[in-house]
Amino acid sequence: MKTLAGLSSTASESSITPTSTSTPTSQRLMAHRNRVAVGAQRTHLDQGVHQPDTRAGFWRPLGTPHVSAFPGRERPPAAYPHSDWQAWSRQPSDAIHPVRESSYTWKGARMLEREGFTEQQQALLPKDPEPGPSGDPNCKVDIAFLMDGSWSIGRRRFRIQKDFLAKVAETIDVGASGPLMGIIQYGDNPEIEFDLMAYTSSRDLSAAIENISQMGGASNVGKALSYLNGHFFTDAGGNRGRAPNVAVVLLDGWPTDKLEEASRLARESGINVFFVTIEGPAEDEKENVLEANFMDEAVCRTNGFFSMPIFSWFDLGAAVQPLARRLCDTDQLVCSKTCLNSNDIAFIIDGSSSVGTGNFRTVLQFVANVTREFEISDTDTRVGAVQYTYEQRLEFSFRQHSTKPELLAAIQGISYWSGGTSTGAAIAYAAERLFSQSKPSKRKIMIVITDGRSYDDVRAPALAIQRQGVIAYSIGIAWAVQEELEYIASEPDMEHSFFVDDFDNLHKLVTKIISNICQEFNQQPRN
Repeated sequence: MKTLAGLSSTASESSITPTSTSTPTSQRLMAHRNRVAVGAQRTHLDQGVHQPDTRAGFWRPLGTPHVSAFPGRERPPAAYPHSDWQAWSRQPSDAIHPVRESSYTWKGARMLEREGFTEQQQALLPKDPEPGPSGDPNCKVDIAFLMDGSWSIGRRRFRIQKDFLAKVAETIDVGASGPLMGIIQYGDNPEIEFDLMAYTSSRDLSAAIENISQMGGASNVGKALSYLNGHFFTDAGGNRGRAPNVAVVLLDGWPTDKLEEASRLARESGINVFFVTIEGPAEDEKENVLEANFMDEAVCRTNGFFSMPIFSWFDLGAAVQPLARRLCDTDQLVCSKTCLNSNDIAFIIDGSSSVGTGNFRTVLQFVANVTREFEISDTDTRVGAVQYTYEQRLEFSFRQHSTKPELLAAIQGISYWSGGTSTGAAIAYAAERLFSQSKPSKRKIMIVITDGRSYDDVRAPALAIQRQGVIAYSIGIAWAVQEELEYIASEPDMEHSFFVDDFDNLHKLVTKIISNICQEFNQQPRN
């Protein structure tokens, strides 16, 4: 029997003994994990601070009771009779079970799991997820809300306004990869509550909105818009440059100052101004309004897209979704396009023998100085160049250089050609090789630079290119013919043609050219 028992014992032991002396990596990982957990439990118990909760592998302070089956409440300790349960349950949890401070730093299960393994073994362990970008990438706009803090709004309506702002922030999904949002409160004077950089999540932004206090005063919207122009959309304030700038004015009733001039400057600065007017003036109240059509004067465009009249403050919540959709419809934010960031500009440069090498370098410096004033990128202003004599040469196209440093280097790198002067053929060449590749959304601008009479006709090609929507400027130097300059230039030709008697005076025309381009742009209809 003893032998049989021994055999039985031996067989039993052999049935659980691994057949190989080596242990698989997965078993080693599991054994190490168990040792770490036991060691951590022992350390906590030795310190008298924490004990293991064996139900789900969690830790809880020593002496803290298990969580009750009733959601949100713990089981009462034995010291509390059942009849005292209600009194006990009303006490705050930290008053019932104060947690002792621990000097032990909990590393986290995954960090403990990795201790003692090679890099190859650690690669088999689960990795902590990388935090993803926040914000809706399909709504990348920089938004300033101008909230009404005047006394006319009252405290209850001010509360409604704050709730509305928090809901908009949540709906558009504020974040670094999507929309950013700041707030200016206005009354007698404007004040930035927080800028675009302050909060990059809807949750944090909503908490900040909750803490805004009403300032009181009048409803000086014009002063607020003027302040916005100079102080809000700045690099230091978080303005991202490529993201459209949007200002949403919330207004109770009507403004107490004029805002036409401030609104015009905002539009010319590329700010898309929206107006949300709540409980606007009734017919018998309009005599109290300084500017009868203040909303049309202020908004980016008068087509209805940028205006939201709300009948009552209690209807404001229904405007959250419509406003959010408009703010994120970047194709409609047309005021982001300015005279400096929405052009395709072609320089047609005279490289004839009469110019000479030194003067040609002066011409290139003039071209560079004009170019430097624009915002250059593949989505902003683009520049192309043609040099001509009897023949024509495409120096670079609109799509070739998409950064300002690269473009300026390309201009300085143009080599002087020398030859005759066929200005008309150069204009036709530019129409075919440059403006045929222009984007429909761009304003097409041609700047022809010449120092003498053309050997061919300029009138027909100039008229043809202007019919294609190209705005033509002509710049004559020294022996250029005034009549030809006027033929080349768009109407009114006196505003589009310029003359200097010497190459060294070209620099004086830079400001005039830029001013004319911007003035013409800003005079476009707003409907």
